Amino acid sequence: MSQNHQRDILFLTLSGVFLTALVLGNVIGTTKFVTIFSFNMPEWLQAITPSLVRDGSLYTMSVPAGVIAYPFTFLATDLISELFGRKKAQLVVWVGFFMNFFMLFLMTVNHWLPNTNGVSGGLDLFEGVYEFMIGNTIASMVAYLTAQSVDVRLFHYWKKKTKGKHLWLRNNASTMFSQLVDSTAIILILYFANNLGPNINTIGAAVILIVNSYLFKFFFALFDTPLFYIGVHLLKNFDEDPERSSVN
Repeated sequence: MSQNHQRDILFLTLSGVFLTALVLGNVIGTTKFVTIFSFNMPEWLQAITPSLVRDGSLYTMSVPAGVIAYPFTFLATDLISELFGRKKAQLVVWVGFFMNFFMLFLMTVNHWLPNTNGVSGGLDLFEGVYEFMIGNTIASMVAYLTAQSVDVRLFHYWKKKTKGKHLWLRNNASTMFSQLVDSTAIILILYFANNLGPNINTIGAAVILIVNSYLFKFFFALFDTPLFYIGVHLLKNFDEDPERSSVN
């Protein structure tokens, strides 16, 4: 198997990870909020933690189920950016954007086609998922396109500034900021579209969700730094970044 063929497989695999995580995140979206952890805060920590994001002394990190998949999209695009260059990373971002609307199109076709009575095993489930997906997918895609584009551009901005050095800086500086953009955008869009639960009826409650979602993504960004280094080290023989010569 030639190296070019192996490089193609690597690019398709990273793109597949990106697209799978992206579509899954949008399908399940905010259908369920999961508790990552909760704990009673000591007094010193309560004093520096706004009451808005805690219930007395109890802090609970609750995030949408879709958020669990979403950080993998940033790891995938950062690896594609590093190994294949900005243009291919931006291409994958655009493909992901249109594939989500293609998914929504297919769901809409199935929604409008008549039901075969007595055969369908989960009609109510399908309709519930479909109704929820419309607002969730549109909101997610607006936030996604903005955040992923910011991520790719910041990644290469820092890559040029550091002359191709300091992987940790461009990985974290791009991902952490773009994930703040994403968390804020999607929660606010869903809030104003009334696509969140009945308890999220104030801006303050929406801010709590933004903080929790961002904190989860922030710590995942720190966690994915060693994964990013390992990936770049293991896959450096497949590097074909056309901008490499201009930053080294």
